[in-house]
Amino acid sequence: MSQHSTDAWSYPEIARHIGVQVDTVRNYRRHGLLPDPDFVDAAGHPRWYPDTVRAWARRRPGHR
Repeated sequence: MSQHSTDAWSYPEIARHIGVQVDTVRNYRRHGLLPDPDFVDAAGHPRWYPDTVRAWARRRPGHR
């Protein structure tokens, strides 16, 4: 499956997907708990492909 930058998620989409606040996702990244971004957009914002987030979410600490 080909993924495009328009399909990529930022912090709010990740937060919505895992059911936490945006600041929680930012803290995950700050503490090295979030995977590295798939790319950084032209404005300098990190972006993740949904498949990257879904795979991480299945194995993240505290996931039931």
